[in-house]
Order: sequence, then C-alpha cells, then structure tokens
Amino acid sequence: MSPLIFDAHLDMAWNALEWTRDLMLPVAKIREFERQFEGIIPGDCTCSWPELKRGKVGITICTLLPRLHRKDKLLTFPQSREAAYGMAMGQLAYYRGMVRKGVLREIPDAATLTDHVNNWLTQPSDDLPIGFILSMEGSPPILDPEQISEWFAAGLRILGPAHYGPSPYCYGTGSKGGVNADGKRLLEEMDKVGMLLDVTHLADESFWDALDIYHGPVLASHHNCRSLVNADRQLTDDQIKALIARKAVIGAAFDNWMIRPGWTIGVSDPATVQMQHIVDHIDHICQLAGNAKHCGIGSDLDGGFGKEQSPSDLDTIADLQKMAGLLSDRGYSDADIEGIMWKNFVELFQRAWG
Repeated sequence: MSPLIFDAHLDMAWNALEWTRDLMLPVAKIREFERQFEGIIPGDCTCSWPELKRGKVGITICTLLPRLHRKDKLLTFPQSREAAYGMAMGQLAYYRGMVRKGVLREIPDAATLTDHVNNWLTQPSDDLPIGFILSMEGSPPILDPEQISEWFAAGLRILGPAHYGPSPYCYGTGSKGGVNADGKRLLEEMDKVGMLLDVTHLADESFWDALDIYHGPVLASHHNCRSLVNADRQLTDDQIKALIARKAVIGAAFDNWMIRPGWTIGVSDPATVQMQHIVDHIDHICQLAGNAKHCGIGSDLDGGFGKEQSPSDLDTIADLQKMAGLLSDRGYSDADIEGIMWKNFVELFQRAWG
C-alpha cells in the first residue's frame, strides 16, 4: 500500500454544498441516505473525508467550483459574476470549517507542504488531518484581474481560468477562442503573486495563448490523452510535450468517457472501463516524456458524477491504492510509482514555492 496519495483534483466543497452531503460520514452512509431521493443524485458517491483517510489520500487539491448541477444546461452555471463570487466564498467557508474541526490542514507554502508530507510518511494517518491546496475551477468568481491579489491573500494558490464554454477571460471545453484582453491581465496578475496556472479545460486556442502569456509554474490537474480518446477535453501530444517542457505534472482523470474511446454517458456499461485503462493514458505521457516524472493522479471523482461513471473496479476513492499494483504490472519501478502516486506533484509545488 502506498503510504501517501496526492489527488490533484477533488470538488469536495461543491459536493458538500450543492449535494448537501455530510462528508464526515462513511461513503456507505451517504449512499444509503441519498437513495431516498430518486432522480436527483447522478449515482452512488465515492468520496468522503473518512474514505480519503482510509485510502491514505493525505494531500489533495480542493476546488472552489462556481457550478450548479441542473438538467437544463443554461442553468448549470450562476447567471452573474457576483453570484459566482458568493458561491466560491461559501465553498471557501466550508473548507475553513473543516480546518477548524481538525479534518483538514491548509497547505499554502513549501514549509507547510514539507512538514505535512513528513508527518504522513512517519506517523499513523488516522491521527492526521488531510492536507489541501486551494484551487479554483473556472474564473467567474474573479470579478476583475486586480482581484487576484485578494484571492491569493484568501489562500487561493491555483487557478484554472476556464471550465465548460466561454468564461470572462478565455474559452473552455466545448468552445473555441483565445485569451481576451482581461484574460491577459489576469494571467499577468497571477504571475505577479505566484499563483499557479491549471490548464485543465482550456480550449486549444486559450491553452496556447495562456502558455505564451503566463511564465510561472503550470499543471494540468485532471487531464487524459486525446490520442487515446479523441475529444477536446483531452490533451493533444503537442500540448503534452509543451507541458513537459514547462516541467508540469498531469493528473490522470477517472471519468469513464475520458478513459476509453466511444464510452457514452448514460449509455455505455461501466464494466467496460477499469483502472488499467487509465494506466494507458499515464503510459502514453511517460513515453512522450521518456520518464515518469510528469504524471500523477487527478481523479475528479464525484465531479458531477458517481460510481456509475467511474472505472468498474473502483468502489470508493480508497481504491486509488490499486493504481500502484497496476503500474507495477506494467513494469514501472518503485521510484516511478512513488512519483505518480504522490511525489511528482509534491515536488512540483516545492519547486513552485521554493
């Protein structure tokens, strides 16, 4: 068992507030409660704080996600920037509450990160809080580029400027276009304060614009490979090579339609996807890089879906532990596996904050 897992993308506060989930409960209890409400929850949840601890997911990037979950796509996102800002601040308050409770530990700098990793590697994990680095997925809560410094002071360390469709600053999945004038200023303000850029969800034109404008540390928190699943939500080989050149780490996503070609939400059988197919994406990146230093895990579990849209050999997030054995079966060394399970992302942040 890996003594530590770093999961680079979890929408925990969004789950707690949008789905009104008590994430202090075991997953089995949450599932039992939610089965009373037919047609509301997409599928059985896979994440809760106790389940992260059971799986030794000791560090995660936790998001502020300005998104609703409505069947009408026009109502999926808040209708004003101010509403998105309020939503993100409410999610931030949830994380602060979990810190106060002793469940979470905020990780804003290299010294805290190093101390937290050392604790998890040397002490029983049952006695330790889960570390989280604060990120934002989508930029509507950033009311203007100059507000970046305010958000940084509030603890935000990573920004993914796009989600689905157009954003105030650029374009995301399912849309086309580059970074606009405000987006250029946004990226420049991020550079000034040392906020990392998450390229996940950026439309192709916005991806390349962002890498030209922004000169700081980059990651792709939850992304797979377009050469294996041909959709604009995935990274092309040229994009992967550009990220490798920037010393980025790419977190493998556990959403079935991103894992196997032709898998269709609500139609395809979950049994046709297993975690071994995620290793295909990891291996493809490693072959392009010539090493295993640019891969990690960014599961996105419970990111608007549940077990019905996750690999069939994964019941809860604790099953991320199976990835170590699957990587070993593919011939990856112990050092490579350690890197993919947690160390590559830790070293990225140590470099970024050094």
